[in-house]
Amino acid sequence: MNVEEVRALADRLRTEVAKAVTGQAQTVDLMLTALVSGGHILLEGPPGTAKTLLAQCFARALDLGFGRIQFTPDLMPGDILGANVFNFQTGAFALTRGPIFCEFLLADEVNRTPPKTQAALLEAMQERVVTLDGKPHALSPRFTVVATQNPIEQQGVYPLPEAQLDRFLFKQTLPYPTEGEERAIVARHGLRAGSPDPAALGVETVADAAALAAAAEAVSQVRLADEVVNYVVALVRATRESPDIEAGASPRAAAMLALAARGRAALEGRDYAIPDDAKALVLPALRHRVILSPSAEIEGRSVDDALRALIERVEAPR
Repeated sequence: MNVEEVRALADRLRTEVAKAVTGQAQTVDLMLTALVSGGHILLEGPPGTAKTLLAQCFARALDLGFGRIQFTPDLMPGDILGANVFNFQTGAFALTRGPIFCEFLLADEVNRTPPKTQAALLEAMQERVVTLDGKPHALSPRFTVVATQNPIEQQGVYPLPEAQLDRFLFKQTLPYPTEGEERAIVARHGLRAGSPDPAALGVETVADAAALAAAAEAVSQVRLADEVVNYVVALVRATRESPDIEAGASPRAAAMLALAARGRAALEGRDYAIPDDAKALVLPALRHRVILSPSAEIEGRSVDDALRALIERVEAPR
């Protein structure tokens, strides 16, 4: 698959998801970029903004084995990973696989569970391996986590640890729809009973495992020129020097931003990344990897405000 075919795949995916989800085009692009780049994505937004439906449509359109975990305060790591259970008939232990053994995992309301259970995802997200009783169990090479969370200011939530956040390639904030989009949502779903079903809404499969593997290979061939590398490094280093940011982004964040820029280039049909690819992804790639300074918080500024100011200060190569 070449990058033109990757762009065509992205167009088909957008068309299929749009049959069920109104708006959220940028989120669909970020989810596909994360998938072909081998990353994961965190979706944050208030309830009712189609986070779960978006993940279901995405999995169906790409023919991915779908798994879902509803995170709750009493959820235990074994409920996610599974366990070795003794079989009295055979006299041996047998692995009972948890819902994490899938290709596309929806971790719904991931911040509703304590950090101990959140941490059960760390190894799987980083290495695509689950270790149970000292024995590693490989996950699918396409294993991707789409986690959703409610805004942290709501009651009954636990902040995600920094180590957990760093495993996500992107953090996307889903806003409420525009008035026109909301009218279209009500017209489309207002007469349906129960939860929307992607299949019933006409979402069809547009790719298989071989196509996704070929798309990932095409992304790996996207060229990253020195000027783009220098620009990414300058952006990330600027987060450590900004007075509005207490803790800046790590070298791993710079590598992930460069990887995401290559994915975005492929989705646009280019076999080379340009500075605008990195610039467009600064917010979703870095907003969860930096910590706002207390003085900026007191003045009412947000992490996104600090990152936008940083983008303005760091000159992009021409």
